[in-house]
Amino acid sequence: MLNELKQMNELFDRLFPILRSITGPGLRETLSILNEYIPLTIEEVATGTKVFDWTIPPEWVLREAWIKDEAGHEIINVKASNLHVLNYSEPIDKVISLEELKQHVYTIPHLPTAIPYVTSYYKERWGFCMSHEQLTALPEGNYHVYIDSEKIDGGLSFGQAVLPGKTDKEILISTYVCHPSLANNELSGPIVAAFLYNRIKQWENREFTYRFVFHPETIGSIAFLSRYGEHLKQKVYSGCVLTCLGGKDKPLNYKQARNQQAPLNRLMDYLVTHEKREYSIRPFTPLNGSDERQFCSPGFNLPIGQFSRMVYGQYAGYHNSLDTKEVMTIEGLVQSVDELEELLSLQELDGKYVNLRPYGEPMLSQYNLYPDLNAPTNRNQSNNATIDNRQLLNQILMTLNFSDGEHNLTDIARKLGYKFEHYRLSTSKLIEVGLLEGPIR
Repeated sequence: MLNELKQMNELFDRLFPILRSITGPGLRETLSILNEYIPLTIEEVATGTKVFDWTIPPEWVLREAWIKDEAGHEIINVKASNLHVLNYSEPIDKVISLEELKQHVYTIPHLPTAIPYVTSYYKERWGFCMSHEQLTALPEGNYHVYIDSEKIDGGLSFGQAVLPGKTDKEILISTYVCHPSLANNELSGPIVAAFLYNRIKQWENREFTYRFVFHPETIGSIAFLSRYGEHLKQKVYSGCVLTCLGGKDKPLNYKQARNQQAPLNRLMDYLVTHEKREYSIRPFTPLNGSDERQFCSPGFNLPIGQFSRMVYGQYAGYHNSLDTKEVMTIEGLVQSVDELEELLSLQELDGKYVNLRPYGEPMLSQYNLYPDLNAPTNRNQSNNATIDNRQLLNQILMTLNFSDGEHNLTDIARKLGYKFEHYRLSTSKLIEVGLLEGPIR
């Protein structure tokens, strides 16, 4: 864990200073660095390409941006903070009054020390961002505003990596790479995704194929869906969007998929309802969130939920300069990787099973799955050697009876209420002796 924490910290420090946007050199640099940690296949969608109801915009290139007072003293510079410039701003080189300047400066009055993150991707305007405290302290006078930017024909970049499994049914793990200099709301997702990939890569006998996708938020997922949507409709079994996963010791928060039958909806409900895990569950809504809104749009309705920890809009640093590594914590990212790996492992266990001896109960004692002596002294035993208050035997009997190809294992597990993880042993024993087949998806 210490080595993983160190590597995450180093990756964060490399990614944080990059001026990212939905297109351009910062996005490509970010994907290039991530490619050192996870083998990405990087694709481009050209400027002007129609992707459903959207059009890929020109690339935004920013070289310099600052404000100076009449004496030439620098007030702000994008080199000090990537958030100081309106993302996708038009160029400007002009001396203007304070009154006019204020019409092009964005602040957060209720967070007077924070620099906001503001974008204008699809409407031409120029602007800066600064703390409200700094803006209100500016004296009357003239100010030189300078933004050296341009929009050029290019493309939108995204990257993906696939880990093959026993089946071609896919688990889609999606995250975004377009916000500059935000910790929890930007870098937590791709860092967790990269290290989760390397954890799952070590699994032996993966049931599912895992597809990891890194793209700009909204327009990136829409562009990805325009290329791979039909494939995903055929192959995706389950999946999630990863965002805002920092916050040490905060509970993992799951936003349900729109499709109520989504496997992660079912699994998370079981873990919270029957195991009393301290996860939070929110219903699906298109009113806010991240790219699950695109994956769950009615034309696709993919079984894709969303995992967060320090949830967007619910902490002071959301979309502003207070979103730092110290608030997010690298330890929180490690905790997220640990918990997501476990949840995906449990999802591999879930599914529908088939009893291969469905006519009457199998003679379990011949498989050493039932005591061969019926006496008061062994009524707490699952077999001749296992004293467990019949937990294993109860699971075996319930699993066999309801493994009819119609009930998911989580449905069966609800009838007894044991920890879902414990069914790994009972199902594996039944499969090993030829009494059970599955999981079937």
